[in-house]
Amino acid sequence: MGPDNTMQLAQEAIGLLTAAGQTVAVAESLTGGLVAAALTSVPGASVVVRGGVIAYATEVKTALLGVPADLLARYGAVHPDVAAAMASGVRQRLGATYGAATTGVAGPGPAEGKPQGTVFVAIDGPGGTAGIALELAGDRWQVREGSVRSVLSLLVSALREDDS
Repeated sequence: MGPDNTMQLAQEAIGLLTAAGQTVAVAESLTGGLVAAALTSVPGASVVVRGGVIAYATEVKTALLGVPADLLARYGAVHPDVAAAMASGVRQRLGATYGAATTGVAGPGPAEGKPQGTVFVAIDGPGGTAGIALELAGDRWQVREGSVRSVLSLLVSALREDDS
């Protein structure tokens, strides 16, 4: 799986959203805008992509996305509940049908006592919230690319599920 696979997932997500008349918003930490870039690289994305928030700094997760400060204080930014709260927050604030979020340790090296490659992605939508815990191998770029693929894959799965 590489960039081609990422583009296929982005195209499929945009296609499913368009067909359903639904929208998506993204909240990104370690991916720094790569998820939004993948989605908006697809022609016609402007119909379904509401926007995104790059909440790289921990306090921005609270200020712009409504992630509870006590959650961040207790667990740090790299936690499944933080990814879920980011997805829910961006969905609500940007008025989208779906919210997608990424948070984790891109590296090099550990952060917040968690090893490089520790990533949580989440989707919040009409069917509820779904998340995945990842342990990605590779360098900083590979971890970020794997995070984009994983959250897009999760979005596509949620769209298919909610469609059936």
